[in-house]
Amino acid sequence: MSFAGDLEIFVRVVESGGFSTAARALGMTPSAVSKLVTRLEAKLGAQLFRRTTRKLSLTQEGETFYRHGARIVADLAEAERAVTELGAVARGTIRVNAATNFGHHQIEPILGEFLARYPEMRVDLTLSDSFVNLVEEEIDVAIRAGHLTDSSLMARKLCEFGRMIVATPDYLARHGTPRTPEDLAKHNCLLIGRQQPHLNNWPFDTAEGKLQTITVNGNVTANNGETIVQLALRGVGIARLAEFAVGPAIRRGMLVSLLADRHHADQMPISAVYLPTKQAQPKVRAFVDFLVSKFQPLPPWEARPEEVR
Repeated sequence: MSFAGDLEIFVRVVESGGFSTAARALGMTPSAVSKLVTRLEAKLGAQLFRRTTRKLSLTQEGETFYRHGARIVADLAEAERAVTELGAVARGTIRVNAATNFGHHQIEPILGEFLARYPEMRVDLTLSDSFVNLVEEEIDVAIRAGHLTDSSLMARKLCEFGRMIVATPDYLARHGTPRTPEDLAKHNCLLIGRQQPHLNNWPFDTAEGKLQTITVNGNVTANNGETIVQLALRGVGIARLAEFAVGPAIRRGMLVSLLADRHHADQMPISAVYLPTKQAQPKVRAFVDFLVSKFQPLPPWEARPEEVR
């Protein structure tokens, strides 16, 4: 096999997380894949993987080689497609994954426009608040919040969002309005489950410019943000939620923003991520470009109604 072929197999091993998974995708045996990677290491004179019985991870040399190698593999794939798919339009099924809350409030409303623009496309949308492996789940594009740590993925930043503390006017009429972060101890706060327990530690700015954290408590815990949104709208308790999910309800008077002068908004990025080998596919380019057009220069929850595209 050529050096380019060895490189492609190495990239597939990294992106799939192991020799066995890569071998199944390539129609090879794990031992054959392992031998090819070992041969590549010999050519380079460097160890690319740390091999243990429990985990396969990249060495520093492996990370550097992967960054360059993934781009080369992607460029080769794009060059091939540029010839074989000259004039190709976006078509086929694109598998998209997003967090439940963001998917419900921001992705579902724009899918109709995307499909009208690309009539030969189909969208397979999954909403989940647990981590999804793009290779194992065969996801083309995932929309993720937070700072990305997986260097094996390509990413395009869509926007940023903050969080807000909210409750219904009815809840506040029955239980009073918290005036300080400490007042939250007297209130029923809606909690996020074990997957993201840090979201139950609400941050506030002090008069001294320091960060104060209040661990809230309540009688309801849910495993996704959208359930918390619905519970908050029903007056069950106080919630800390993404502004993209509660902005419209605040504008309509269904929810009230609380402790805005003290609350630390904690801006977080939202990005569209995909495997380097996917970036040349017309369907992936079309979908990611469409997302960028909808969330930049301002996301819908920050734009005036006449500016929403």
